Amino acid sequence: MKILITGGAGFIGSHVVRLFATKYPHYKIVNLDKLTYAGNLKNLTDVENLPNYKFIKGDICDADFIQNLFVHEQFNAVIHLAAESHVDRSISNPLEFVMTNVIGTVNLLNSSRYQFQVAETVFQKFYHVSTDEVYGSLGATGLFTETTAYDPHSPYSASKASSDHLVRAYHDTYQLPIVISNCSNNYGPFHFPEKLIPLAIHNIKNNKPIPVYGKGENIRDWLFVEDHARAIDLLFHQATSGSTYNIGGHNEWQNIEVINLLCDIMDQKLGRAVGHSRQLINFVKDRAGHDMRYAIDATKLQKELGWTPSVQFAEGLELTVDWYLNNEIWLNDVTSGGYQHYYEEQYVKR
Repeated sequence: MKILITGGAGFIGSHVVRLFATKYPHYKIVNLDKLTYAGNLKNLTDVENLPNYKFIKGDICDADFIQNLFVHEQFNAVIHLAAESHVDRSISNPLEFVMTNVIGTVNLLNSSRYQFQVAETVFQKFYHVSTDEVYGSLGATGLFTETTAYDPHSPYSASKASSDHLVRAYHDTYQLPIVISNCSNNYGPFHFPEKLIPLAIHNIKNNKPIPVYGKGENIRDWLFVEDHARAIDLLFHQATSGSTYNIGGHNEWQNIEVINLLCDIMDQKLGRAVGHSRQLINFVKDRAGHDMRYAIDATKLQKELGWTPSVQFAEGLELTVDWYLNNEIWLNDVTSGGYQHYYEEQYVKR
């Protein structure tokens, strides 16, 4: 089995690559990543020399490159995580999100379709990793299910919704074997510090203001990233073709509640007075089109395949804080941009 994992140097992707490369030594894992600001090969230094792991730098928006890559490597399956994913960036540059999330996905689908229909190598699955944001926003009650109508509100979520529809269309039109999962907010080690939790940890550590949109009342369902990787592993191997599954943490928190808990954990870890870090909270103008509440119903995944989150939020948040405090070099390297030279230093010379 030779598996292409796109976006494998990113936050979630690096956890998936690590899990597959270490758990399945008989698989060949090819990590394709463009290494934009969010792609960091230092996330994978513990697996980069494994004999069943290979990294390729490339852009999924380059159709010729993708086609040639498939012809050369003869992949048996794809796990597609590569995406532009930061809502704020999508508001300022929507075309970049359309190119990567829509056009890039179609390029992968076209090459996968050829591999499935024409090539001699058996192509088994195109696994598309998506988001709960395609469903839009919930009121005070209710949960997103696999049959919830799509209602995206940002260029990011609209581009991911488009890619979801295209993946399903390739299954219905060309019988391409596909699986889609829509996941809630992830947190954990190796998260780029522009997102809420790692940004807050970084700012608290350095006594800088913690920006919180509006009044911090927006609600998200949080899932530890290693639990997400476990779910992807399970769905990749056991989900039937054409199926969709929601992956969630059953773990709703208001943003301000998350920040307050983080502040208290950080004060304890750093030996600061109780309440010190809460004084850093800075409420800022709300984001355009900011969805109020996301909440996932992951009952289908639990009942059919037995998956449940293994890490409770308070425990996972403390593990995350400990990781960032114990990996100061990684954090400083990311915030300074120094990590972006690692590819040239380690891979070009090979």
